[in-house]
Amino acid sequence: MMVFQDRSDAGRRLARALARYKDRHPVVLALPRGGVPVAAEVAQALDAPLDLVIVRKIGVPAQPELAAGAVVDGASPIVVRNEDIIRVAGVSEREFERICADELAEIARRRQRYLGKRPRAGVAGRVAIVVDDGIATGATMKAALQATRERAPQQLVLAVPVAPPEAIGELRPLVDDLVCLETPSLFGAIGYFYNDFRQVEDEEVISILKRFPVNKAGPGGI
Repeated sequence: MMVFQDRSDAGRRLARALARYKDRHPVVLALPRGGVPVAAEVAQALDAPLDLVIVRKIGVPAQPELAAGAVVDGASPIVVRNEDIIRVAGVSEREFERICADELAEIARRRQRYLGKRPRAGVAGRVAIVVDDGIATGATMKAALQATRERAPQQLVLAVPVAPPEAIGELRPLVDDLVCLETPSLFGAIGYFYNDFRQVEDEEVISILKRFPVNKAGPGGI
């Protein structure tokens, strides 16, 4: 089993697995906050612009870490529902909508905090590589991929250090290429595969984005 020292180590290993895309002039899209340090290493190695896909999990009220769905930022926010979890956990439609509204408010806060008036990296007609620090249920990533696909990339690539096989199986049809370094059958949680899995703070996200000014962004950003 592969264990990463921290998110930067995972990003460097992921970048090596994505080296074939360097000459394709890709754009790297990170899921904040944990995906940003991973994606920064990928963007650095591929000489690519870095931007965000701001997506939030819609957690079960009694178990917030369990995803009943996810919602992603955009002109028309995309909501993904995990109907099996909603049914088993007994989440009512009213509860789901309330939590979704709360997460949309958090998305708006993060968009302002992280990006402000920063221009967005161009995605249309380019190779878009969507990066996170790992996948558990896949609900948030599914929403992120659907939103990115709507931005008309030439090729959509999912790249993560670790994910369970069942999540990879569900997400593979949504992308043109998928790179995952570790797919353990006994998963548990993403943090089990990192020696250092401390929380990424807003300030770190902002600092990393400053290292990747959007003058590398191509046409077609939104």
